[in-house]
Amino acid sequence: MQPFEYVSATTRAQAVSLLDHNWGKTEILAGGTDLLALMKDDVVAPKRVVNIKDIKDLDGVRPEVQGLRIGALTKLGDLADDVNIQKDYPALADALLEAASPQIRNMATLGGNLCQRPRCWYFRNGYGLLPKDETGKELVIEGDNRYHAILGNDGPAKFVSPSTIVPMLIAYGAKIRLEGAAGKRELPLEKFYVVPKNETQREHDLRPDEIVTEVIVPHPKGLKAAHYEIRQKSAFDWPLAMAAVALRTNGSKVESSRVVIGYVAPVPWRSPEAEQTLTGKNLNDETARAAAEAALKGAKPLSRNAYKIQLARIAIKRALLKAALRGAA
Repeated sequence: MQPFEYVSATTRAQAVSLLDHNWGKTEILAGGTDLLALMKDDVVAPKRVVNIKDIKDLDGVRPEVQGLRIGALTKLGDLADDVNIQKDYPALADALLEAASPQIRNMATLGGNLCQRPRCWYFRNGYGLLPKDETGKELVIEGDNRYHAILGNDGPAKFVSPSTIVPMLIAYGAKIRLEGAAGKRELPLEKFYVVPKNETQREHDLRPDEIVTEVIVPHPKGLKAAHYEIRQKSAFDWPLAMAAVALRTNGSKVESSRVVIGYVAPVPWRSPEAEQTLTGKNLNDETARAAAEAALKGAKPLSRNAYKIQLARIAIKRALLKAALRGAA
């Protein structure tokens, strides 16, 4: 491991002041479940690590006028056990309990989960976010791309967005709050994820001198929500495909919906095609299948991952039917 400076901040302003204005110079330490692995493998080598675990107002869950406020330092395990989450956001509770292992959930924070780096094995082995060989040829195209993107992969980014919690938060309409040298800002969580065009960019709309402070999840009144993951094994594993859905219905008809697919694109992939297919329809096996077909119509598989198209269809269909059976919040 490369030598680095370790500093602890006790306030938001202090944390921001310790961050560099360029990527690579500083990194934030919260739970550390991702950062420490990246540092040990020499994927990142910051000159300074800023510990933010002592910033008390970044932890905890509390109701607000806009919805439920979740501090960025809230542990995933604590969040899954929170009575507000279990009562009003049961689909999010399900997603949290399926994220990682119990040991990791007791260390990992919500902010860290939202900002975790891709699990792409080219990236994790030091070839960069957009891996190329010495001639400029993309390594993923002709390499082992079994777990890479089938949607949104027209550019150089072929990795998949790694969080299994984010799709459910987006389906609930969550917003993220950030604080940095330029002040505070808030944006829809789905806009927080971007597709990098070159190695100087990251996959989040997060500036080097900003920190995630909290997530706001709107009141779910009237929503039926569910998520469904497909893995190679039922024990802890990264999904091959997953879907998160939130429906607003009038009787048996769908008035509006949010359909978000995970592990299929460089960003959590919201599908307006599936949502349009569902609008005004009775939700049943046939309409769920039609929505799944519409969502994957534009998929462009790579040489070894065409199987993910059918898995994503199944995840969408089962998430929709699961939501239909669940009572509205």
